[in-house]
Amino acid sequence: MKTSVIIPVKTFKRSKTRLNLTDSQTELICKLFLDEVIKTVSNTVAVDQIIIITKEEKVSDLIKKYNCIKILDENEEGVNNAVSLSDKYLKENGFSQSIVLPSDIPFFFTDDIDQMLRYSRDKSVLIVPSRHFDGTNALLRCPIDSMSTRYDEGSYTFQIDAAKEKNIRISVGLINRLMLDVDNYTDLEFALKQNVKPKLCEKIKQIIN
Repeated sequence: MKTSVIIPVKTFKRSKTRLNLTDSQTELICKLFLDEVIKTVSNTVAVDQIIIITKEEKVSDLIKKYNCIKILDENEEGVNNAVSLSDKYLKENGFSQSIVLPSDIPFFFTDDIDQMLRYSRDKSVLIVPSRHFDGTNALLRCPIDSMSTRYDEGSYTFQIDAAKEKNIRISVGLINRLMLDVDNYTDLEFALKQNVKPKLCEKIKQIIN
């Protein structure tokens, strides 16, 4: 099957405000996280294309570095709209399935993506929740339009409801490293304590200290 990973990216000035960092620290953290996410996905053999949906010009070097496709999200109307923009491109180019990943989950490995894909079936979705079970950290859809996404507050349960409406197979993937996201400083401290990727954790500490 032809597989894509979709990564919506907010402009840096609107990102990670709950970390209470300076503008320069925020930009460095956002780029570091995104770089790690794209790099990890790009090493996953089963992924054919990475799609970045954004209007942030400061990620152009990463898009070029990893040979990603960029789709302009001029109005930044949220993740649901960003995914909808990418879905149009994917359907026009014959993709069978897609994984939606946020840019703030840099602690996973390629094996985690492979594990998700092993559970892919036609007319199915697999949802990886955040560690608090209040968000969606990864969403695998086969086919790509099997359901409309619902990324809102409490999106984990919303996604399940949206999938149920389509009467498709639903799986929940409790993949620990994919469940580590960074919405606020408490999340960041928790992730650093896990020390999943020591080199990455050290780079993060250098930025925030």
